[in-house]
Amino acid sequence: MENKSIKHQLLRNPFVRIISGLLVCFAAFIIVQNIAAKLLNLTGFDKDFRNLIKGIMASVAVIFAYKLFYQKIENREVPEIAVKGIVKNLLLGTLIGVVLQSLTVLVIFLSNGFHVVAVNPVSFIIIPLTVAFTVAIFEEILIRGIIFRIIEEKLGSYIALIISAIIFGGLHLINPNSSLISATCVAVEGGLLLGAAYIYSRSLWLPIAIHFAWNFMQSGLLGAITSGNEKTNSLLTTQITGAKIITGGEFGPEGTIQAILFCLMATIVLMYLNIKEGKLIKPYWKKQQSLDYVSVNR
Repeated sequence: MENKSIKHQLLRNPFVRIISGLLVCFAAFIIVQNIAAKLLNLTGFDKDFRNLIKGIMASVAVIFAYKLFYQKIENREVPEIAVKGIVKNLLLGTLIGVVLQSLTVLVIFLSNGFHVVAVNPVSFIIIPLTVAFTVAIFEEILIRGIIFRIIEEKLGSYIALIISAIIFGGLHLINPNSSLISATCVAVEGGLLLGAAYIYSRSLWLPIAIHFAWNFMQSGLLGAITSGNEKTNSLLTTQITGAKIITGGEFGPEGTIQAILFCLMATIVLMYLNIKEGKLIKPYWKKQQSLDYVSVNR
């Protein structure tokens, strides 16, 4: 009985839940991706199509691993990944991501720095499409679903936003052509915006859709560099030139002043709605103060 109690307390520890959840999701992604790759290599499918199927299978594996793991150790239904409301959140998130990326590139266009060189076949979008939805699902489950959500339970929404944004931006420092400035841009654009979107919807589908639409518009349709990585095939072959503060240089449009401003404006709107609708979570010490106040005044 005592061993079961110790085990239960250990599994309820926030740090243990974060680390164990990350490990489970990483393992699910890698195992399924490797199995899918070996099976698909036996088929006659085109390489790009094989990668698309592999990405779908690995992404689904991460979603189910997250759901089953936290359903078990937290003894709850895991509503943040539920099918209910998925269409609304995916459509809203896609709209937000498309608008924000379009506005960012529009500034480059208006500064005469965005030039279309060629329009490519639709098949050119398969690789960036695969990368965009795989990255969006994987990163959002890890950063918002595990790290942000569990930190928020104890330390509240504001502190969780700051910590998760710093982690999100810091992880992008390992990308090619990154810098402290570009990582800060990602922390604001992605870390704060996507965290605010999760608070607003309490669903991972909204930040997943924003993340996907932002990346896919950037790399799959507009032919821009994404997070310092090499260009992939895209619907448009484009040439982006001009001042680094407007174009992002070798890191891409995410490292621009206008991307920060547009995403920050969207974050402020979402946070205003979160505050107005009472969606923010208080840190544990403020919750305790409220309980003590109620207890004293009974």
